Order: sequence, then structure tokens, then C-alpha cells
Amino acid sequence: MSLDEYDAALADLEPADGEVETAALVVTNDVLVKAFALGPGAELAPHEHADSTNVFHVLEGTVTVIRGDESEAIEAPGVVHHERGDVHGARNETEETVVFTASLCPLPP
Repeated sequence: MSLDEYDAALADLEPADGEVETAALVVTNDVLVKAFALGPGAELAPHEHADSTNVFHVLEGTVTVIRGDESEAIEAPGVVHHERGDVHGARNETEETVVFTASLCPLPP
């Protein structure tokens, strides 16, 4: 048994152009870690978590991270911290699938 859950969780994620696929990596009473695979041209629509901190870990490729009116291309490995209430999202402006995780803590009520 491997302690690393990454490969098994992402094994079935193969998003087509414009698609977003996800896999839950860790789900407990106080934290959620979810993997996102974005096909070329795909976007995770901007949204907010009023009661939770959200951290993106860019693991594969270059993800364009959106926060409010700003956006920045973050190349793997990269980490982006979103404070509670920050409107944030991500998009893939490349020709390859990109992968990042989002950690949410604490979980909303």
C-alpha cells in the first residue's frame, strides 16, 4: 500500500478540450483537498468561499489563476493562497492538460 494517493486519484482524469474533471484526494470534517484537471481551454469559473481559506497547488503544467480582476500564469510547481472571501478561479490557456489541487479549510458549515 502506498501512502501517496496522487497517481490513483488522477489515473482516470482525462479531460477533453474545454472540460474540467475532478477527484477528491482528502475529505475530512475540517479539510477538503480536491484535484482539478483542466483540458486545453477549460475554466474553473470564478467563485468564493466566504468562510474558508483556499490554496491552489499547481502540480502539472501552467495554470492561469484568476483572483478578482487579476490573473497570472503559475507554472508547476506553484502555490497560490486565497484568503476567505477572495473571488478566485483558474483556466488553462495551454494546449496540454494542466493539474492543480485546491485545499479548503475549514469546511463551510
